[in-house]
Amino acid sequence: MSQQEEHYTEQMNSWRAQLPECAQQVLERARSLGASAAEVSVSGSSGLSVNARMGEVETVEFNQDQSVSLTLYRGKKKGHVSVTDLTEKALNNAVDMALAFADHTAEDEFAGLADAGLMAKDWQDPELYYPQSLSVDTLTEQALLCENAGRSDQHITNSDGAGLYSGERVMVYANSHGFSGMLSGTNYSSSCVLIAGSGDNMQRDYWYDSQRQWSNLMPPEAIGKKAAERVLARLNPQKISTRKVPVLFAAEVASGLIGHLMGAISGGSLYRNASFLKDKLGEQVMPDFLSISEQPGLKAGVSSSPFDREGVATRDNTFVNQGVLSSYLLGSYSARKLGLETTANAGGARNLKVSTTGEDFAQLLKKMDTGLLVTELMGQGVNMVTGDYSRGAAGFWVENGVIQYPVHEITIAGNLNDMFRKIQAIGTDIDTRGNTHTGSILIEQMSLAGS
Repeated sequence: MSQQEEHYTEQMNSWRAQLPECAQQVLERARSLGASAAEVSVSGSSGLSVNARMGEVETVEFNQDQSVSLTLYRGKKKGHVSVTDLTEKALNNAVDMALAFADHTAEDEFAGLADAGLMAKDWQDPELYYPQSLSVDTLTEQALLCENAGRSDQHITNSDGAGLYSGERVMVYANSHGFSGMLSGTNYSSSCVLIAGSGDNMQRDYWYDSQRQWSNLMPPEAIGKKAAERVLARLNPQKISTRKVPVLFAAEVASGLIGHLMGAISGGSLYRNASFLKDKLGEQVMPDFLSISEQPGLKAGVSSSPFDREGVATRDNTFVNQGVLSSYLLGSYSARKLGLETTANAGGARNLKVSTTGEDFAQLLKKMDTGLLVTELMGQGVNMVTGDYSRGAAGFWVENGVIQYPVHEITIAGNLNDMFRKIQAIGTDIDTRGNTHTGSILIEQMSLAGS
C-alpha cells in the first residue's frame, strides 16, 4: 500500500471514531446553553479521481472534505449553522451562532424534531461499504483504456476525456432524542465523453457507470465503446417538421419524468401550493398498470438508509399504486404543515422502482411504430405549478418500429398530467445507475416543434 493510500485509509478510520464524538459534543453544548432540542449531521469524505484526454493524463485530484450541519431550537424558534471545521473551538462557536440565530427568528408552530417514537432502532446494515485499495496508477490505466477504446474509430475526432473516480464517505446523524446513527459508503464511477465528426457536423455524447462495488463497475473499454457507439449514431442529424407523435423516452432520460412526479408530491411543493398534483391523493394519475415504490433497505443501493435525515426509521413506501397516487413524499415539517404524518422521506425517496409492462427496447420501438425516440433533453422548461412541459430534445426518428436517422433542434411539449395518463408502456431495459430505476417510457402523444 502506498503512503497516499495509507493516509486515505487512516483518515476514514479516524472519521469513524471522531464523527460520533463531534456530534455528541455539539448536542451536549446545545443542551447546556438552553436549547430545547437539537440535531446535527456530521460527515467526512475522501476521493481520488483521474481524467485522461487525447491519450494523456490531464488531471489527478485527491479531495478530502468534512462538514457539520447543526439545527437548534428554542421552543418553536430555529437556528441553523453549517461549518467545515471539526475542531472543538469551531464546533462550540457553531452552537453559539445557531442559538443566536434562533433568538432572532420568528416562531414556527410546525418546527421541531421528528417525534421521538419514530426514531430508527435495531436496523440492518444496508451494506454500502466496499473499500478497495486503488492507486493513482490503477485509475490512470483504467482512464486511458476507457478513452483509447472510445477513440478507436476514425470518425471520433475529439474527446472531453475519460474519468475514473474512487470515493468513500462517512456520515453521522444524531439528535437530542438520544438517536445516533452512522453510515459508511463507497462509490466508484467511470465515464467517457467523445466528439465525432467535423465542421458543422460535430456531435457529442457520453456514457458512464456508477457502483458501490469496484468489481461491479462496467469495464473501462466497454464504457468507451458505448460512448463511441452513441456519438457515431448521432452524426448527420436531420430536422423534422412540427407534428404530434408518440414519444419514447430512453431509460437514461426517463428517470427525469419520474423525478417531476416526485417533485410534485413532495411536501415542500404541496404546502406552498406549487404543485400540479396538489389534492390528488387517492386519485388516478397514471395508467392502472403502473406503480412506483421505494426500497430504502435495498442492499448496496444508491441511497439506501435505515433512517432518514431526521432519524425516522425508513420503510418501503408505494407512491403510485396501480396508477393511483397513494402517498405523498413527506418529512416531519411538511407533514405537520399539511396535517399529515411523515412518510420517513426527509431527504427524499430512496431507490425508486418503477414497474414495467414487460416489453424490451425493441418491442417498445415496434409498439410505438412511428414517432420520436428521445435520448437527450435540454433546458428546464417544466412548470411544476401547472404541469406544463416544454424541453429541447435530440434523438432518433422511428418508422415502422425501426430507427431511421438521428434528429436534433426540436422541442417536445405537453402537460405532465396528460403525459402521465398517456403512458402506454415501460420497458424492461431498466437503468439502475441512479436513484430511480426505470425502463424506457412510451407516451401516446406529444407535440413536437421542429423546422
